[in-house]
Amino acid sequence: MVRGYVLLRLVPGLEREALNSLRVLKGVVEVDLVFGHWDVVVRVEAKSINEMTRKVVTEIRGVKGVEATETLVTTEF
Repeated sequence: MVRGYVLLRLVPGLEREALNSLRVLKGVVEVDLVFGHWDVVVRVEAKSINEMTRKVVTEIRGVKGVEATETLVTTEF
């Protein structure tokens, strides 16, 4: 299992639509609004790094209102 956090910047005025779309995506575990450089933190789970890549690139970035992303993949030490 691959877990990660995707930081999102949203287009002003499209926040509600984007949040509703993100919350129903398969593999999206949690969606939190935050203050600061980023607008939203999305916790994502996938079976592999390839699946995580597809999910971020095609699904999350494809949501109307998502302007930019940064993905943080978790690891164990």
